[in-house]
Amino acid sequence: MDTTADKTIALSTTGLLVAALAVLALVVAYLLGGSGGTPTAQAVTPTPTAEGTDAGPRTLTMSGAGEATAVPDQVTFDLSVRMKRPELDEALDAASRTMTRVLAALEAEGVERKDVQTTGLEMYPVYDYPRYSPPVLTGYRVTQRAAVLVRKLRSAGGAVSAAIDAGGNAARVGDIALKIGDPEAALGKARRLAVEEATLKAQEYAEATGQELGAVMTLREVEATSLSAIDERQLAYDTAAVFGSSADSAPLPVSAGRADLGVTVQVVWELAA
Repeated sequence: MDTTADKTIALSTTGLLVAALAVLALVVAYLLGGSGGTPTAQAVTPTPTAEGTDAGPRTLTMSGAGEATAVPDQVTFDLSVRMKRPELDEALDAASRTMTRVLAALEAEGVERKDVQTTGLEMYPVYDYPRYSPPVLTGYRVTQRAAVLVRKLRSAGGAVSAAIDAGGNAARVGDIALKIGDPEAALGKARRLAVEEATLKAQEYAEATGQELGAVMTLREVEATSLSAIDERQLAYDTAAVFGSSADSAPLPVSAGRADLGVTVQVVWELAA
């Protein structure tokens, strides 16, 4: 066989093989590009986002306090009637009749029945304890208790005195206290002042930092209190000692005094863009 011819055939075969490989490479590259494959060397650039997109809105929180003065216009007191009798039913009957007279006297002074609330009824035996003998039952004591509200301050002294006149030595009055009939009116003024103070401070801080207040996001009442003990003095009286005999008792003088009510609020504003 001719050696030159063999070499020519080998070269031709090699050329065809190289050409075929080149074509195959082009086909593979085309297929990869058409199927959306991403070349390894391609850089992936993250999409830029606006600063603070994931955070909540910028806010400013401020507290404010407001105070308002109110004058107590009502009086409350505790009333009790105590009776001792040899028999329990006699003591119950005597206490009930006495309390009925007291309630009628209060009603005559302008105290409505709905403003008298029964708060207790006590019944217990009473014993005498001789020195060298067993206890001896001497009777039964019954105590009826009620809470009284006098809605007009000027009627309070007369109401207390009338209760004692009607009940005599069996009646007791205690825990006399002054009360504000409508505290919400004074608290409403204190709330407005508290919000005004919080708003003024928030505006000052916003302007100092080149910001502008937006809408109110939240408003919360932190505390509402009585800043002074309004003459809400709890005065306990032994009525027999104070008034003497019921026939000579005079109306109890009652002074209104004043009450300072306070409110604290917390307000959150959104800072405008």
